[in-house]
Amino acid sequence: MSSGGPPQSPAVAKMEVALEGECPLLAATFAYWDNILGPRVHHIWAPKCDHLVFLSDGEVTFLANHTLNGEILRSAECGAVDVKFFVLAEKGVIIVSLIFDGELKGDKNTCALSVILPQTELAFYLPLHNICVERLKHVIRKGRIWMQKGYNIISVLSLEIIPIMELLASMKTHSVPEDIDIKDTVLNDDDIGDSCHEDFLHKAISSHLQTCGCSIVVGSNPEKINKIVRTLCLFLTPTERRCSRLCRAEASFRYDTGLFVQGLLKDSTGSFVLPFRQVLYSTYPTTHIDVDVNTVKQMPPCHEHVYNQRRYMRSELSALWKTDSEEDIPPDTIIHTSETFTPDLNIFQDVAHRDTLVKSFIDEVFMLKPGLSLRSTFLAQFLLLLHRKALTLLKYIEDDTQKGQKSFRSLRNLKTDLDLTVEGDLNIVMAFAEKLRGGLHSFVFGKPFYTSVQERDALLSF
Repeated sequence: MSSGGPPQSPAVAKMEVALEGECPLLAATFAYWDNILGPRVHHIWAPKCDHLVFLSDGEVTFLANHTLNGEILRSAECGAVDVKFFVLAEKGVIIVSLIFDGELKGDKNTCALSVILPQTELAFYLPLHNICVERLKHVIRKGRIWMQKGYNIISVLSLEIIPIMELLASMKTHSVPEDIDIKDTVLNDDDIGDSCHEDFLHKAISSHLQTCGCSIVVGSNPEKINKIVRTLCLFLTPTERRCSRLCRAEASFRYDTGLFVQGLLKDSTGSFVLPFRQVLYSTYPTTHIDVDVNTVKQMPPCHEHVYNQRRYMRSELSALWKTDSEEDIPPDTIIHTSETFTPDLNIFQDVAHRDTLVKSFIDEVFMLKPGLSLRSTFLAQFLLLLHRKALTLLKYIEDDTQKGQKSFRSLRNLKTDLDLTVEGDLNIVMAFAEKLRGGLHSFVFGKPFYTSVQERDALLSF
């Protein structure tokens, strides 16, 4: 690969990140537009691992400069982050670049945070694109505050760049494949045994569906964890499965925000501590499944989850803005605010509502002979049924509200007309519909502010 463009500045700092296994990421860069010299690279992060494709620092600088060319006349709202996706076939790379405004060295600059991957990794990266972008967007929000106050933005960006490198490296070796053989799951067993009794499997699958297919599976036995992970992934789309990760037998991965299902190994003391902020920042609420003690807990539904998430984000950014020095509040610290919103660190609660949909499915699927394709076909029909119920629910709400022109006030009628009077059934179908039409929960429950579990139950009883 030939390098062109301006020569690399000797002031460019580079950080090599030691990773286990193969990292598909070639480099990450932070660049800015210099009004005198044009696009300049301020920092390079490079994974320290074996690569089939290698980029020199000069080539990385050239590719980073490429993303800022033409941005001098950028017109965007204050605080906006533009996401641009470049495929440079002549260089054999793809570049994902987040363009934003920030103050660097006392001047307002157009900046770009970019990740560079080989073009051969396009199919691998695309399912993970939204996860990476959302995480980088939030670290940019914190980074802009750090820049405004004259602090070192690289220390903030590294808090997310390095974990994303580790995420991509782990997904390269332990991601769940698109096609799952039902023989590798609990649904192929002759019957529900002591290792996975019926009530535990029912609660796990039901809560998994109620939380939009997002679950954490923790335990001490990697094989048992991965069997449950594969079982839950049967209820996801092929793309969502590629955003799920199996447990590693040697040592546990860290929890990663945005994955649908992930298996996590407990430490030698039999515990696994989940990071509060990362769990809260996931797109959807999450189910917590412990295969050692057969417990299932879940986060509040989508409208409460989004409310808690946004309030905590604002509190976090506000606390960072009020700092007087870089050492006051490190950007990776949990913020305890004294304002009206105080986050509850115990965000996982018992599954409050049972259902009939999953119960009937489990009862019937184990009546079929294992080892044949009958159970796979029955599962496909069950998922098709849930999908059609979700589409019907969306159409019902669309007609009742005249496509959103009126508020929705007939939840009791919806439950009766669509045969969703059981709360768990309604939660499952609502979760499917939420993934089809984001914001549905908030629209149906009609309150832009926090609704407690008790208020939610009261609303559902109307």
